[in-house]
Amino acid sequence: MPDPVKRDLRAARIAATEDKILAAATELFLRHGYAATTLAAVAELAQVGDRTVYVRFGTKAALLRRCVDVAFAGDSADVDIAGRDWYTRAGTAPTAEQRIAALAGGSREMAERAGDLLAVALQAAATEPDLAAASHAGRRATRDNVRAFWDKMAADGLLPPGHDLDWLTDTTAVLVHAETYLLARDMIGCDPGRYEDWLTTTLTRLLTP
Repeated sequence: MPDPVKRDLRAARIAATEDKILAAATELFLRHGYAATTLAAVAELAQVGDRTVYVRFGTKAALLRRCVDVAFAGDSADVDIAGRDWYTRAGTAPTAEQRIAALAGGSREMAERAGDLLAVALQAAATEPDLAAASHAGRRATRDNVRAFWDKMAADGLLPPGHDLDWLTDTTAVLVHAETYLLARDMIGCDPGRYEDWLTTTLTRLLTP
C-alpha cells in the first residue's frame, strides 16, 4: 500500500477515535458534571484504552476545552468560526437585514449546541486555570468576530450615518455570546427560537437612529 494511502487511513482512524472520545466525554460531562467525570470513564464509554485518552488530550481540562470548541463549531474540522458558512453569509449577504439574520441564526445554533457544555466549563473554570483562560479567549474571539461583522457592514455602506462601531461591537458581543443565551434561558425561560428572534429584533434596533 502506498505511503500516502497509509497516512490517509491512519489519519482517518485517529479522527474517528477522537470523535468517539469527544462524544463520550460530552455525554459524561453533561450527565455528571466536570468533577465527577474521569478520563478513565471517558475511555470506557468510548471503548478505547485509557492511555489513548491521556496521550491524545493529556488532562481532563484539555478534553473539556476541546469538547466545547467542537460543540461551538458544530464538528471537529479545522475551521474556526470565521470560516463557517453562516459567518460568511453574515458578511456577504446583500442587505443588512439578511446579514443580521445570518448572525442571529448562527449565534442561536452555537448557543443551542454548546450552551450546556459551556455551563460545565464555566463552573469548572473556578478551579481550572486553563479553562478560565479558554473562557476569556472565547470572549475575546467573539468580540473580534463581531467587530469584523460590523466593519464589513460599514465598508459595504449598510450602516446608517453616525454609527458608532465601538458601541455596536461591544453591545453585540455581549448579546450574541452563549453566556447571554444561558442567562436568558435560566432567567426568563428563553428557548433557542425565541433567543434567535430576540437577537434579530435587538440587533436591528441597534441600527435605528
